[in-house]
Amino acid sequence: MSTKSDSVDRLVEECQGLVRSLAVGIHRKLPPTVDLDDLIAYGQVGLVEAAREFDPNRGNRFSTYAYYRIRGAIYDGLSKMTWFGRNEQNQIHCEQRSNEVLAEEAEAAPGAPGDLETDLRWFGRVTRALAVVYLASNLEAGGGSEAEILVDPAMPTAASVAIREEIYRKLHELIDALPSDAAALIRATYFEGLTLQEAGRRIGVSKSWASRLHAKALQRLAHSLKVQGVSV
Repeated sequence: MSTKSDSVDRLVEECQGLVRSLAVGIHRKLPPTVDLDDLIAYGQVGLVEAAREFDPNRGNRFSTYAYYRIRGAIYDGLSKMTWFGRNEQNQIHCEQRSNEVLAEEAEAAPGAPGDLETDLRWFGRVTRALAVVYLASNLEAGGGSEAEILVDPAMPTAASVAIREEIYRKLHELIDALPSDAAALIRATYFEGLTLQEAGRRIGVSKSWASRLHAKALQRLAHSLKVQGVSV
């Protein structure tokens, strides 16, 4: 008779190739001083956690469920490496938050794609959420390539900076207007560099609840920014 432990071991064994593949893909984007074996080790942690938490009755394929948790664990591990430069840390944090958005969406809507209208709504929702991730991360870091697409590159530098600062101010005002738990979660993850699990622990919620709260807050921010004339 198969036990839970046997099932976890089987799932972990089946996805060893996925861990290495994701680690190699992320490693290619990093400085050569980062050890690939470290990334694989982080990914193994994510894989084991995914295998323990996986519920096949929810309709997800394990490989899809594990994919985002492996990537998330790798980026969580990278975020704790203190010797990265500011731009590298910013990119890692962007990747962390983007992965969390995609993981939440994958869990919320498992299975095959639906009709065109449903798929377009899903695409629009994910795109807006990811736009807020990059906007918040880059504006807080002082502006990166993703933030700069919001302004005309032909404009004088001073004008570009002024526009960025105005967007930054609006974003902070909108975060302040969120419910207190959502605002605290967003500030902790984007402006303090905490992982979603750490931020959730701070406000007294589980990682899964923090993921849902994060996704809802991003949708609300995206809508509010659009209302205020900032296209995301």
